[in-house]
Amino acid sequence: MRQESDTPYLVGLFALTVATGVVDAVSYLALDHVFTGNMTGNVLFVGFGLSGSGSVPLLNNAVALGAFLAGSLLAGRMVRGRTHASRLPTAHLLLLAGTAAVIIALGAVWLVLGDVGGGWLLGVTAVLAAAMGTQAVAARGARIPDVTTVVITSTLVNFALDSPLAGGTGDKWGRRAGAVLSMGGGGALGAFLVRSWSGAGALFAGGGCMAVGVIALVCARRYQLRAAAGGGRR
Repeated sequence: MRQESDTPYLVGLFALTVATGVVDAVSYLALDHVFTGNMTGNVLFVGFGLSGSGSVPLLNNAVALGAFLAGSLLAGRMVRGRTHASRLPTAHLLLLAGTAAVIIALGAVWLVLGDVGGGWLLGVTAVLAAAMGTQAVAARGARIPDVTTVVITSTLVNFALDSPLAGGTGDKWGRRAGAVLSMGGGGALGAFLVRSWSGAGALFAGGGCMAVGVIALVCARRYQLRAAAGGGRR
């Protein structure tokens, strides 16, 4: 039995990771210091806010945290038990496509409306966080733990633990380094676009990166199915 290769799916997952970096740059720099993809930061920010730190917007971070959980819960209900001849079920792929569409639409609306504040700011934060929670669940369908698209802490730990310096073999170092570089590169791109264009424009670009990732995952599924069919005829 031929072993499935992770490689065809990595390009799409790296693109989704870049998109997460862009979206988090937008949410942190243009939506009053809040993360919508990296929930570790938000949990800390909520803790800081509860301790009375006036520099941390408690409400914004609590809204992002709650919306991320809501998006994850809804996505989990939608994909549970789904299967496909490839490793990535269609339900996961449709959720990723929907997430990209929502973020592109949100960026376009923001471009038209101009600066957001007050309730609009909280609304944009909630929609982004729910979308990123959905992406986090849907991307798990590719079954590549080192490239989750939303966090890289465990990836860094695995990178160090399995490195030759720690007595490991250096196995899977390429995908782990790719995930870290994708997240950092996305953050740099998002920060540049926020500074040189606008938060709305950067968000629109992040949605475009996400759409590229979805297209790459569609191609990966087709490649896997063709490879499996070819192997079955041998």
